[in-house]
Amino acid sequence: MICLVLAFAGAEKVAVNKDSSLSSVLEKLGEEATLAKPDFSVGDVSVEKGMALVLYGNSKGEKKAHTQSNHFVCTSCHNVVREDPDLTKSDDPEARLSYVSSRGIPFLQGTTLYGAVSRRAFYNGDYLKKYGDLVAPTRNNLREAIQLCAKECSQGKKLKADELESVLAYLWTIDIKLNDLDLAEDELSAVVEGANEGSRNAELVQLLKSKYRDDSPATFVDPVYNLDATYSGNKENGEQIYKYSCMHCHENKRYAFYALDYSYSTFRYLSNKFLKNHRHSVSKVSREGTQPLNGKKAYMPNYTLEKMSNQQLVDLKAYVDDMGE
Repeated sequence: MICLVLAFAGAEKVAVNKDSSLSSVLEKLGEEATLAKPDFSVGDVSVEKGMALVLYGNSKGEKKAHTQSNHFVCTSCHNVVREDPDLTKSDDPEARLSYVSSRGIPFLQGTTLYGAVSRRAFYNGDYLKKYGDLVAPTRNNLREAIQLCAKECSQGKKLKADELESVLAYLWTIDIKLNDLDLAEDELSAVVEGANEGSRNAELVQLLKSKYRDDSPATFVDPVYNLDATYSGNKENGEQIYKYSCMHCHENKRYAFYALDYSYSTFRYLSNKFLKNHRHSVSKVSREGTQPLNGKKAYMPNYTLEKMSNQQLVDLKAYVDDMGE
């Protein structure tokens, strides 16, 4: 944590290399300073506390002490590692599924927190339909985006000042690194040299911005109840979706009230309901999400078109049908 404080306090003295944070390099090249720098003057701010809040929902890292929310933690819906093979695209769920499943990473509704401090837009697209005026303050402000997630998405408590700054401090440790970008050797050398000179260089800024996407589009779509009429399902892909998406939340009711497993009866039930307008219809809840049950606040977030395609729903159905035969 001390090293991180020093890095922020005297950023101009820290030499840039291939492992440097993208956001800090952009700033050295003259890009407007990000609003996401943690404020260590708040007191009791640390990377360790931030990581514990993101992973466990409390500042102590205790798995069964979800003080921020009784229902979710950040990693219920967000990864903390890279999830897209091409950082210029965040709207290719087929490529993402292949990438995450080969690495044992969950396939989730929310955009990864990896690289969040290098983004400039949040709660984009159709999230306005879900959260209305609450979205406006978040669109270009990571702090506000985090608080909206803590209060509304997680159905929990607003973060205290030291908690919020600690989360930001942790997010800086999982920023995109220069070496993560698809930079040619001469491009990387030019960026490192230019950033270490500390002079404004719009050309290098644009080069870096061309190598990643600084927002995450979101398109809400209605459930489709006649998927089989248009698509042909791939049950191998469906198995990966079931394993890395469905089971992430529903296995042993990890973050859900409805338990899923690999039993014949479970697959048979899901198969029968898959394309129906029913609260346990996979097609329906994937696109619409669910509302909290009476007296409880937990719910299922919906999958946007960028996070799960209609083809992938057909693939999931092919797997569920096969397992339920």
